[in-house]
Amino acid sequence: MKTIKAQERDDQPVTQRVLNQAIDQGRKRNTPNIQATTVCFLGELNALAVGFSDQTALLLPVTNYPELRELSLKELGQIELGFGGKAICLEHRDLHMSISGMISASESLMGVASSLIAARNGRRVSAAKATASKANGAKGGRPRKKVAET
Repeated sequence: MKTIKAQERDDQPVTQRVLNQAIDQGRKRNTPNIQATTVCFLGELNALAVGFSDQTALLLPVTNYPELRELSLKELGQIELGFGGKAICLEHRDLHMSISGMISASESLMGVASSLIAARNGRRVSAAKATASKANGAKGGRPRKKVAET
């Protein structure tokens, strides 16, 4: 077992520069998180509509989630956002469900998410890709595929 010795850290005085750094770090840390701004139950679709700050929304069918299936229509209408917009809550039932967990439980939503991530990652340019592209350009471009003679 590895022993880690605690470090002594003196408190720093909070200056405007330190405060601005902390605010910037908080903004950077908070941006990739899923944070809903609205939630409402749509009875005609039997689904929860979860809205986000950029005016996008998701419909999550109640039938896909066993925890929601057992709730009455009145209770479904009482669902609120909690945990800073990261979960839906129904306090009198002690129900707290992570929105990102609900999304990850949907195969179709995860399929869309994985294709979007793959497309975004495919557009990335690494140092290795840039070097290979320059080398191919110096040779006159990408070599043609050789077709097997019949």
